[in-house]
Amino acid sequence: MESLIKYVQDEFVSKKETPEFSAGDTITVYYEITEGQKTRTQFFRGVVIQKRGTGASQTFTIRKMSGTVGVERIFPINLPAIQKIEINKRGKVRRARIYYFRGLTGKKARIKEAKR
Repeated sequence: MESLIKYVQDEFVSKKETPEFSAGDTITVYYEITEGQKTRTQFFRGVVIQKRGTGASQTFTIRKMSGTVGVERIFPINLPAIQKIEINKRGKVRRARIYYFRGLTGKKARIKEAKR
């Protein structure tokens, strides 16, 4: 059954070209918002906390600070509303999912830049 689902996803779901990024990277996601008949582009810039899933059903979570409140957003990698993904900074972390980042504030919440 799983192989059948994987086959359908690989054959019929169109994949978008996205840059390679991982947990700890700071990225900007530009996506389209529809308000009534008007559409506009909005961006969400933050640190990637995790990438989850494989293939067409892959998602990634981005966290940013809005004032003193942390805001997280989950994006499916094949979301049609995503226009582009920009990588601003490559981060050096030792985990694939950096949930500990939620508890850090101020200077402790800095991530070192990777030399790639």
